[in-house]
Amino acid sequence: MRLPLPGSQGIGPACRTPTERTPMDVTVKWDLLVSGPADAQQTVLLLPGGLNSARSYAEVMAEPALARCRLVAATLPGHCGTAPPEDFTIATLARHTARLVEEQACDVVVGFSMGATVAHEMVATGAFTGPTVLMGSSMSPADEPAFFRAICRLGDVLGSLPAAALLKLMGPASKGMRVSPERRAELLGDLRSNDPHTVRRILRGYLDYLGEHEQPATRLCAAGVPVWVAHAEKGDGGLTADERRTLEACPHATVVTIPGTSYSFPTRNRDGSRNS
Repeated sequence: MRLPLPGSQGIGPACRTPTERTPMDVTVKWDLLVSGPADAQQTVLLLPGGLNSARSYAEVMAEPALARCRLVAATLPGHCGTAPPEDFTIATLARHTARLVEEQACDVVVGFSMGATVAHEMVATGAFTGPTVLMGSSMSPADEPAFFRAICRLGDVLGSLPAAALLKLMGPASKGMRVSPERRAELLGDLRSNDPHTVRRILRGYLDYLGEHEQPATRLCAAGVPVWVAHAEKGDGGLTADERRTLEACPHATVVTIPGTSYSFPTRNRDGSRNS
């Protein structure tokens, strides 16, 4: 799990979708950020990283090249103070998100970090069959840093204390983000709106999922869905050698390596050009 996508101002306020009912009769309300024409030929769902809000995609949504697309950014349920789902398994989040895709008539799904994990599960289970972009995604525990895995597991012993410590670390870690001080403060405010007790459950569900499937890349390829898997050279995790070989051999997958070091997407090169 990584720092948020640095964004910018200029996108309309967040909104909530109508209430939906799950088979367990659990009410889910989505915090959404929407841009672009209502009659656009293409609608793209943007899923942020764990503990980040929909507005972490604001900079991406403000890109002129995307002006003709309808973009729908969605805070994952339970993140940034939103109402939690019935549980924090990735399977549950993927099921709810698949319903949102249908409701918003999305043609493409883009996920970052934990959002990419949710998108991965939708594709692997056949809940979504359209083009999918996975940015900075982890497919197995080995893809995550050891310290992060330790924080996730320590929650079983120390309760919410490791999660609270992780939230405090976000401040110093965010200093490398190439955004204005005002924007950085806004993104940090979103991160700190997460309740440590909820974060503990989020992290446990995430780490459990990463260890759930022995060959996650093979499972993803078997879905037969066009997918792009993007990582920076350094700073946002990566793929194991086996995962990379599997995806590079997959006829439906494209593996993209973005030059440089990044702890967040999108990144900018020294010449000011954007990697995204």
